Amino acid sequence: MTDSRQVALLGAGGTMGFAMARNIARAGIELRAWNRTPEKAEPLEEDGIAVFDTPAEAADGAGVIATMLADTDAVVDSMEGDDGGLAGPTEGVLWLQMSTVGERGTERCAELAGERGVLFVDAPVLGTKQPAEEGALVVLASGPDDVRERAEPIFDAIGRKTVWVGDAGRGTQLKLVTNAWIVAVMEGGAEAIALAEGLGLDPSLFFEAVDGGPLDLPYLRIKAEMIVKRDFEPSFSLRLAAKDAALAEEAAARHGLDLPLVAAVRKRLEEGAREHGDEDMSATYLTSAPG
Repeated sequence: MTDSRQVALLGAGGTMGFAMARNIARAGIELRAWNRTPEKAEPLEEDGIAVFDTPAEAADGAGVIATMLADTDAVVDSMEGDDGGLAGPTEGVLWLQMSTVGERGTERCAELAGERGVLFVDAPVLGTKQPAEEGALVVLASGPDDVRERAEPIFDAIGRKTVWVGDAGRGTQLKLVTNAWIVAVMEGGAEAIALAEGLGLDPSLFFEAVDGGPLDLPYLRIKAEMIVKRDFEPSFSLRLAAKDAALAEEAAARHGLDLPLVAAVRKRLEEGAREHGDEDMSATYLTSAPG
């Protein structure tokens, strides 16, 4: 027997998942948590969140299972098998798949949900560490209309707004579009700052030149401050940014599109990730200006 009031979050120890877990619990929703590295999730017990050793234990009896993990394999591994989130009775269970896994990964998850008779919502999020902690993510949700009422209290707990896109899979497609823009802005800004410094200019002059105009972006200013200070404490890692760029490039190829900028940025981010993958995505700057 599942309880629609209980939510299981798989991947509750990551940068995003940890903050999401706290906000869900603080909204008064009963939360059960699991993380592949248990010690990363254990501090959640201070918030009254029960932390379990396996996905199956966390999901036992929960009416909603949310996944927030690094990639497709991690998501599917957490849900399949005797220890997976779908090991128990699944009648009426709602699966909120909130990881960024691309089109193929979302199709794989939707197929698994169909095999197990689980209601499936594709709902990746926009935002990094600080918005996650503030409950200010943007949820890009897609799935059956009749499950919105069950999903929205959870989305409201973690986000400032939810954009419903259509059938399951459309949320992921919108995330890919947005990520293509994000990585292009990040790489472009990093190279502009590298050029300024290489020319002997104070990068602040760049921001003074664009201040208040249409080229002035708050996101770019946040990342530029990290670059100028050489403070690459990750709010979103360079490795994951490279993964997201690759997913966007893959989707473009599947739909017969030629996006050379996305391909070039993906290659650049992967190059930087080999040495700086666990640092913030703004550390792509170090590839342009290693000195």
